[in-house]
Amino acid sequence: MDPDAVKSTLSNLAFGNVIAAAARDLQKEMVAKDKAQAAPASHDEVDLDELLDDPELEKLHAERIAALKKEAEKREVLKRQGHGEYREITEGDFLGEVTGSEKVICHFYHREFYRCKIMDKHLKALAPIYVGTKFVKLDAENAPFFVSKLAIKTLPCVILFKKGIAVDRLVGFQDLGSKDDFSTRALENILKMKGIIDEKKKDDDDDDEESESKNRRVRSSTAQDSDSD
Repeated sequence: MDPDAVKSTLSNLAFGNVIAAAARDLQKEMVAKDKAQAAPASHDEVDLDELLDDPELEKLHAERIAALKKEAEKREVLKRQGHGEYREITEGDFLGEVTGSEKVICHFYHREFYRCKIMDKHLKALAPIYVGTKFVKLDAENAPFFVSKLAIKTLPCVILFKKGIAVDRLVGFQDLGSKDDFSTRALENILKMKGIIDEKKKDDDDDDEESESKNRRVRSSTAQDSDSD
């Protein structure tokens, strides 16, 4: 046999063995890498399962559900007491309404007064947002006894009651810059400052924007009504 041919054959075999070994090493490396990448996902799944079975998490979830249920029940009770809407009451209803809830806002108004209509619109926008406070209005002409007892001289007059006691009032638009074009937010902030409505607890930006939008439409409508008068 030609020595050169033998040498060439051996060289080719050696090279083939090296390539085969390299291929095996590469395959092992790729398998190890795949396992390493798969490990975190598997670990995450195990952790998630552990969390789902965590008694502390289950307890927190149950407590949250119970709190939400309690809050919903409370809102329903308040709504049955007349909360959540802006309602007209009579002089005969007055005492029962203002003593029947912890916080009450009562607007004494005159149906022909333009500024009373403006106040009406803002209070109507706030009533469904602040269910913890009752919002009502009373025609001053039809309630002479309480107008006298509460020494109401100027309309609109918004009287704030806590546990049946008149604790504060808004006379005209004095607290609102004495201007007709004040925003619902301005009235809202005054009522918060006086402690008659609570701070909102949830994402109410959308509600605020909707109220402001309604308020703009209301101002336009009341302005048109005034022009027609």
